[in-house]
Amino acid sequence: MASQIDGPRLPRLLMRLWWSRNPRACMDACAKRYGDIFQVDLGLLDRPVVVTGHPEAMQQLFSAGHQQLDSGKALYDLAKPMAGENSIGVLDGSAHQRQRRLMMPPFLGKSIQSYRTLIVDLATQAMESWQIGEPRVISEVLKDVTLRVILQSVFGIYDGPRYEKLRVLFSDMMEGKGFPFGSALLYFKFLQVDLGRWSPWGKFQYLIAQIDELLYAEIRDRRAYLDPERTDVLSLLMLARDEEGQAMSDIELRDELMTLLHSGHSTTNAALSWAFYFIHRQPEVRQKLMAELTTQFDPQDLAAAEKLPYLQAVVQETLRIYPVSLVALARIARNPIEILGKTYETGTVFFPAIYLTHRRADLYPDPETFRPERFLERQFSIYEYLPFGGGHRMCIGTAFAQMQMRLILATILSRWELSLVSDQPVQPGRRGLGGIKPSGGVPMVLTGQRNARSSVSVSRT
Repeated sequence: MASQIDGPRLPRLLMRLWWSRNPRACMDACAKRYGDIFQVDLGLLDRPVVVTGHPEAMQQLFSAGHQQLDSGKALYDLAKPMAGENSIGVLDGSAHQRQRRLMMPPFLGKSIQSYRTLIVDLATQAMESWQIGEPRVISEVLKDVTLRVILQSVFGIYDGPRYEKLRVLFSDMMEGKGFPFGSALLYFKFLQVDLGRWSPWGKFQYLIAQIDELLYAEIRDRRAYLDPERTDVLSLLMLARDEEGQAMSDIELRDELMTLLHSGHSTTNAALSWAFYFIHRQPEVRQKLMAELTTQFDPQDLAAAEKLPYLQAVVQETLRIYPVSLVALARIARNPIEILGKTYETGTVFFPAIYLTHRRADLYPDPETFRPERFLERQFSIYEYLPFGGGHRMCIGTAFAQMQMRLILATILSRWELSLVSDQPVQPGRRGLGGIKPSGGVPMVLTGQRNARSSVSVSRT
């Protein structure tokens, strides 16, 4: 029973405020006091949530199938205002399985490999406008790159008025511009009062409506001239058919596009920003990485570039310290289930706390230290290292996100020299519903340009 688990006895509103404002501090304090498993009352499905980061518990939760654990309804109220009720994130059972089968192919193998050149070219274009000696916030530079990658590779929109409008609207939505309460609008229903476009919730609703108008126009245009040769995700989803030969409806396409935007843009931007910070914060890490890139990175062989061992270790260590989400999608017991020797009743809600798993000193000695070498010294199991979640709910964009990180890091670091504007530590800040970003966005200055190898793109693979 969840009631047998220790946890803070704060009133629900205070507990939810603590979690929403600083989930890291909340989890750290609770884990220190209550151990490997504890409960917090966040009001999710009107019952306490059981939180654990123990690898054995992660295995038990992630190896259980959809017949044993649901997820979607735990996220429904938070995700529906933006992603809609057909999003893969809020569906359960056979509906979730159908959407996952339809959506997986564009994010596997050759499909994502076709985006390599696009990613490198967009990163290069962004850097070429940066003047030597000019300070910029690297997160802002990367935000533009990753958003353009999403618009072109996922939405298949490359230029024109619709592209520019969506770029601005998406940026405003993801950054919460003009919304005084930010992600709290989704956490606290009492804030969701539409008093017109000048109220926070009204402005949010108006922004979503503007985006929807543009997305549905794009879907209509694409259906009218469906090109089977296109490789963007939207085109591939339009061509996909389920086991009964049914295609996705317009509203399903819209909801999945919004889901992919939310899960694939700000997450990658934040992870890359942390990577640039850690690399330039620790001279020995930068030295080792630059030695590898200087001798082994070839812009003509992007497939090989993705396999550089120290570059991969840097990406892995970045995602260990600040995973895509601090907790994986909630799991809800459909039947009684045993976790770490205790039996929990039907309806119990679990938060698999990736953040706590990644900060375990028994797995990662000196866990607060950025040390990529740990991934060259040991192979971690999928229940010990899980930056994109696990089980049948694992993020479908895992391979795409990591490919972006490796290629953007390799492209920029091999051609441009950067340094941090300040030697003061960057503090983590809240990002969206469950992520962490660098507060202030990591100010950097461009100090020079390297002699890059030939960057002719005709033979890139």
